[in-house]
Amino acid sequence: MFMKYGHHFHAYQPGDIVYVHDGDGSKPIEYEERKSPVAVNIRGEEVKGENWTRAMLYSYEHISDTLSLMRGISVDIEPFTFLMLLKYHGKAFEETVELLKRFDAVPTTPFHPIVPHLDSFEQRVLARLSFDFYSPLIDGREVIGYWLPEAVITRESASLIESSIDKKLVFLLDERQLLYDIPQAKHSCNHYLNSFVFGREWRISDAFAFNTLDVPGLVSATLAYRDDYKEKLGVPYLVFTASDLESLLGNPKQLDRFTAWMEGIERNGVERVSAMEFVRKKLSGEFKGLDGECSFEMGVKDYSAWSDYFDLTLDGKTSDSRWLGYRRADGKVFAREVNGRKVSQLWKVAFTRLFEELNRVVRLGVLKGLEDLGVDSQNAEEFLVRYARVFFRDYYDYFNMETSLDYVLEPVDGDRNALKLGRIYYLMLLSNHSCPRFWENLDTRVAFGNVSVMAKALIELMYYFDGNELQSLFIEAYLRLLNFENLYHLWNLGSMPSLEGWETTKKAWEEALKPEVPEGGYNVLTRAALYVGKRDLRGELKNLIGHYNLDRAIADTGHIPGEVHGRWENPEWCEHRGL
Repeated sequence: MFMKYGHHFHAYQPGDIVYVHDGDGSKPIEYEERKSPVAVNIRGEEVKGENWTRAMLYSYEHISDTLSLMRGISVDIEPFTFLMLLKYHGKAFEETVELLKRFDAVPTTPFHPIVPHLDSFEQRVLARLSFDFYSPLIDGREVIGYWLPEAVITRESASLIESSIDKKLVFLLDERQLLYDIPQAKHSCNHYLNSFVFGREWRISDAFAFNTLDVPGLVSATLAYRDDYKEKLGVPYLVFTASDLESLLGNPKQLDRFTAWMEGIERNGVERVSAMEFVRKKLSGEFKGLDGECSFEMGVKDYSAWSDYFDLTLDGKTSDSRWLGYRRADGKVFAREVNGRKVSQLWKVAFTRLFEELNRVVRLGVLKGLEDLGVDSQNAEEFLVRYARVFFRDYYDYFNMETSLDYVLEPVDGDRNALKLGRIYYLMLLSNHSCPRFWENLDTRVAFGNVSVMAKALIELMYYFDGNELQSLFIEAYLRLLNFENLYHLWNLGSMPSLEGWETTKKAWEEALKPEVPEGGYNVLTRAALYVGKRDLRGELKNLIGHYNLDRAIADTGHIPGEVHGRWENPEWCEHRGL
């Protein structure tokens, strides 16, 4: 059979940071983690962690055992996740590195933001950083994959990524993002900009991830994509699927289920190759191509994603509505069901806009600080890319890559004052994880983490610019976090259109912001900003939070619906037991 099959695993954990400790920027950050013990069951063994992230990272050892027997697999691991794996579970890290050297390691954007939602400056820094981080794992490969977080893509974002490396890229997407012009393009080598693109078969991918087909059903569904036309011509074609790496942990038998699925399609004569290997062999001529294959131009819908609310689509394609809170096609705010009640997603509208503003404020402060040190714009960008060698130092040291401060500070003429600015910029990047807006309820551990880290960045800017007229800008930005509930009136969110007519009312807004924990009192943004502020604000700046009840500045949050299958010691809410 000329059918080929490839599967991609996307690995990402946002961490359970509740507070970042002080630092001068010369060393990697140190932070306080959430303590909310949980366990998951893998192959009958209980894997425990002091928080969800730790439990997931400990499970990677089991995943490595299974994947080591595989072929045709590609994997991306978000850099901060990779760093945590090294820090907390070194053996699994080493095994994973060996796996990635054997498989196709796929670079991905650090810190897992929705890339097109960022300013082009951040996009460029993060693209360069992603390839620098993955350089030990992709060295010598002419064709490499790229995974955009949630696969959200635009032509502009893809172009910026392309311009950051001198290799052929394959963007790994979902078939619902692709705009087919010719039928032959299905499962073929297709061009996108100066790169290539593959879209996963989402029905089979989801059937595995959500356990809706048994193993024989998965095998049959895969073989149903047999293309008799290409088989007759002797032209190889690729059926491509993808899922989160955590889909291997959905139930105790999931790892064995994946192995049996792969073995089943292989017994039916289907060779397993990654999407990148498929493209390489097409370009080299080892795989016969259709006339013009690898030159077919594939259209891709801007702002499409791999995991949008597909029931809201108006064109049969995905979008980024899940992270916006409104349907991009018509601008209407919608609601989703959480634990049996409908929750307006209007909070996502404000959350998105707020973080866009805060990112801009932090970037302005960092670039102004570097300018005051005599650093021009080109060297400022180069320094911020190189600062990864401080932030991810342990990872780079593992591969014997340059991490000296002399190297990092070379673009700023060795001025150590720049280190603090680099740290602040990376805290801002760290606060842009996409996951708070992935879930429907606002009060989650991931929302708390984003806000806590952003609050830290803003407070450090306040002190860096102490006595400078710019300080008031960072104070105002911090107050936006504290007063998140007031953005409803400030930004006139009630005037936005809604799908059912109630989602933009004041009542809907207030219901969405309600805390899900006892003694919370404040919404999660206010709680997180206070949690940092009560530890960091001194002198007159302490007055910014003087009228708040600091006893309610707690790190407890609601549970994420997608994590309730874990056995939490506290099933009622995602606690933080403190020091």
